[in-house]
Amino acid sequence: MARGVLLLPALAVFAAYPDGEAPLHLTLRSRVEIDRAGGEWRAATADEPFSPSSSALILCDLWDHHWCQGAAERVEILAGRIAPVVHLARSRGFLIIHAPSETMAYYKDAPQRRSILAIPPAAPPVPREIAAPGLPIDDSDGGCDTPDNPLPVNYRNWTRENAAIQIRPGDLISDSGREIYSAVRSRGIRTLFYAGVHANLCILNRSFAIRQMTKWGERCILIRDLTDAMYNPARRPFVSHQRGTELVIEYIEKYWAPTVTSDQIVRALRGH
Repeated sequence: MARGVLLLPALAVFAAYPDGEAPLHLTLRSRVEIDRAGGEWRAATADEPFSPSSSALILCDLWDHHWCQGAAERVEILAGRIAPVVHLARSRGFLIIHAPSETMAYYKDAPQRRSILAIPPAAPPVPREIAAPGLPIDDSDGGCDTPDNPLPVNYRNWTRENAAIQIRPGDLISDSGREIYSAVRSRGIRTLFYAGVHANLCILNRSFAIRQMTKWGERCILIRDLTDAMYNPARRPFVSHQRGTELVIEYIEKYWAPTVTSDQIVRALRGH
């Protein structure tokens, strides 16, 4: 009898994945408040199963250019680090969704753009009410840490996704939350992984981003070492750019979604 009790949960887990696919595992990090009086939060981790064939990797706003020189330089480095993760994830069954916002005119004839437009629309549910305070950083100046930029704040000089990221057959291209929601519903996607920029802006606030998808009931995970923030250390809380990015990641872990590192994903996909 005891043996049967142990077997049933395992069988249920395997039945939840396509064709009996054995789930892979990640250690997700969130933040929990352990002292409401003092507002003390600590990192908490949990083992989480996932299926590559039931997962999507959403690449947020990895543009070819950016109005902020510092941001542009970091995105160039980041794109190079993201590219091999995209290649491996795709080869293991992930759906890759390229989401370079405000560049859909460039991709209007791409088969990956036409493919998502052909998916029948799925009506999202009534958004959940999720309360969250403001960000822990002041990004009201645009968040640029290189003040001598030749371009004005928020100038749209991007035209396409960074060339380091390959767009391959089977991928999708969209910057619309409704389109991406319809795609993940039609493909049986259970987990949305996010990489790209910027953690305090687009990663949270685009129509396809963590905040909206979480409100629609989707399971979102941020790849925390494959993102960056728009933060100027001359603004509150007057910390380094790196620490500002970490604070935003911690904020996301508290209120919106757990995070994981890319090396964990790579190890899981490679089977070690």
